[in-house]
Amino acid sequence: MNSLVLVLNGREQQKISYSTRWLEHVHALVQARTVSHVAVVLLGNEHCVNDWISPYLKRNGGFVELLFVVYDSPWVNNIDVFQWPLGVATYRQFPIIKPSLQMVTSIRPYLCNFQGTIYKNSSREILMQVLKQAGLEKDCITTARDKWLPQETVDSLGRYQTALSQSDLTLCPVGVNTECYRIYEACAYGSVPVVEDVQTPGACVTGPSSPLRLLKAAGAPFIFLRDWKELPAILEKERRMGQDQRMERRKRLIEWYTSFRQQMKDRFTEVIEETFFKNA
Repeated sequence: MNSLVLVLNGREQQKISYSTRWLEHVHALVQARTVSHVAVVLLGNEHCVNDWISPYLKRNGGFVELLFVVYDSPWVNNIDVFQWPLGVATYRQFPIIKPSLQMVTSIRPYLCNFQGTIYKNSSREILMQVLKQAGLEKDCITTARDKWLPQETVDSLGRYQTALSQSDLTLCPVGVNTECYRIYEACAYGSVPVVEDVQTPGACVTGPSSPLRLLKAAGAPFIFLRDWKELPAILEKERRMGQDQRMERRKRLIEWYTSFRQQMKDRFTEVIEETFFKNA
């Protein structure tokens, strides 16, 4: 074993402790010359605070040559630190969805959906209020809960997948970070993400391309809004859209998502090969 890619979780302290043990083990293999090259794919902290892994990076005297990190980290330089998309929540058993003709052509009975946790004093409360005040609850599949659950039940996962497949828009309010699994899961079903384009607190990069700079740079065909009070006008426009327009938009979204995933895969392979094997 000459080269190694570690996939680590740095979301919270318990996960960091576990990841650190892996890094220390790999460090011993590097010192023993059993491993020559190391890359890390890191599910980063949602506030982009990942200082714990910094000493392990080669540029800081460590042994990790490449870091692929989720969220808009200020460390990203596309030389030894690259941004990686969050993707779908496989840990919650969200499946790999294969595009189908029916996904594009079906008549979806709902304009939008939102299934999620309503945090107190958050924009998610505003979203639910807007839907209620504008009389839009019948147009959207909504299931709200007041406490986040780490795992889905078979029933709740089934309801969530049905909501994605039965609506043309998926409402994506910010959580701890703007980037969420829901964005990618909606894409998998051809349901256009309506993304709250708002920077969340923390150390993530700010600027004209943030948040979600990776998706924006890739030309993600999403609907971006700054305030959920914009939603009624968006949904009114949806009502006037013909089925042919909806089908074309779904096709475009699914094709973009397929291409985006392939581009990320190709880029990952290219960077690994260039760094690990160019002088082999």
